[in-house]
Amino acid sequence: MLRTTCAVLLTLTVAAAVPAAAQQRLLIGSTSASSSHYGYFVAVSQLINDKVKGIATSVVETGATIDNLRRIARKQIDLGLITTNTGFQAYKGTAGFAGKPVDTRLLWVYVAAPQNVIVRSDSGVTALTGLNGKRFNPGLRGSSTEKTTEAVFKLLGITIDPVRGSTTDIVDAIKDNRAIGYVKSGAGNRLDGSSMDIATFTKLSVLSLTPEQADKIRSGLPELGIVDVPAGAGVGIPAYTTWSFGVAVHARPDLDEDAAYRLTKAVMEDRTVQANAMAELKGADLAATTLKFGSVPLHPGAARYFREKGYDIPERLAPK
Repeated sequence: MLRTTCAVLLTLTVAAAVPAAAQQRLLIGSTSASSSHYGYFVAVSQLINDKVKGIATSVVETGATIDNLRRIARKQIDLGLITTNTGFQAYKGTAGFAGKPVDTRLLWVYVAAPQNVIVRSDSGVTALTGLNGKRFNPGLRGSSTEKTTEAVFKLLGITIDPVRGSTTDIVDAIKDNRAIGYVKSGAGNRLDGSSMDIATFTKLSVLSLTPEQADKIRSGLPELGIVDVPAGAGVGIPAYTTWSFGVAVHARPDLDEDAAYRLTKAVMEDRTVQANAMAELKGADLAATTLKFGSVPLHPGAARYFREKGYDIPERLAPK
């Protein structure tokens, strides 16, 4: 009887251990929890956990692109949010990554992100040149937005009195009028959730590029796009022009190929979860967005999915 009981217990123990051993756990680097992009990654993580057998993911709040690139290089995260412009610079070892490239691979691009230059309306600033000498946040500390804004402002000859910090720090500073505004990535043609939060306390304005400034960015920073955002990005916000880049998900190059394939497949074939988390993704063609805005080679697993579906992969995205 004792032998039978022990045998049963051993069988149960082994059976319980098999799923745990087979479960691949992946960590996703996102951004500030106050950003709508954080909500997107929470939704993606839930999608993966529900739909991709044998893989369990968790989301960690980070300092966004540059922080995520560092974490990917150190193998502290497995995949995460990377903007297309900074991802390209990191992969090529240019700009702030000169001499220290980051080996990273593309899984997908989910949205274009206009870089919104937002100020308190009562600041009296109505043009980018009016930011000279003002206390202003160029973007979340350590983010691609911060580095890109600094490059744009240098190109345009704009010198601010920079206010640094997390999104939560800066939102509080703008509400308290310790900073007149910030640059914040939008989600499609809508202002970010943190901007909507500020707008409940004080009226906001979005500054627009002049045609001359837009041309200067096109020639001086060709990795950036110029977008015209229609009226309605926020309540009472008229149409404006600003710079933009894509927001992508990159992975460690040594991420298991089958895992990368199944992650990409789950995201590409989802029609509800991501759109519920980010309204701009309703009806979006993520495959077309990826192939249009992607800036570094695809992970072999992601490339396998696109090829199976009959897509032609541009040379710049061919897996290496």
